[in-house]
Amino acid sequence: MDEELGQALDAVGPRLRALRTQQQLTLSELSERTGISVSTLSRLESGTRRPTLELLFPLAKAHGVALDELVDAPPTGDPRVHLRPVTRHGMTLLPLTRRPGGIQAYKMVLPGCDTPPEPDPQTHEGYEWLYVLNGRLRLVLGEHDLALTPGEAAEFDTRVPHWFGSADCEPVEFLSLFGKQGERAHLRAAPKGKDI
Repeated sequence: MDEELGQALDAVGPRLRALRTQQQLTLSELSERTGISVSTLSRLESGTRRPTLELLFPLAKAHGVALDELVDAPPTGDPRVHLRPVTRHGMTLLPLTRRPGGIQAYKMVLPGCDTPPEPDPQTHEGYEWLYVLNGRLRLVLGEHDLALTPGEAAEFDTRVPHWFGSADCEPVEFLSLFGKQGERAHLRAAPKGKDI
């Protein structure tokens, strides 16, 4: 049981960092909201300080989440699935589906940056559809270099070299539908004169 508790507490730091990044808060802003010092917040996120209830309660309140979203609680028999954000390569991914195979849906958040990152296009099997919610998304796709704005979408075969990042170093939020087997997203339009 002590080992499980230790693992649960060790996972809190990355969750705290992901929540703060997703909400576009600095450590100073979060410190003002919670009354917890910047150095303590930094140590919690890096995992060099173990969280206590006195620290977790104000953090959960400031982020607008339940306490069990910060700490993996023991199984309760609750059948609901609580999908957790994951941070990869500085980007926060929030899975919206959890279905093996088929199309996977994610909300993705790119943090702001000091200098624009250099594109490093990659290829892999599959098909992807992107829809920008907030910010400006730079999409390098083969020979194309595009800036997508809120409400714009793009779809492409991921075997074409591709890369995406912030177009202007401001945070970006977008939805991604990805199918490893190459499934395409099909959009249906209502016939003229009919509302959906």
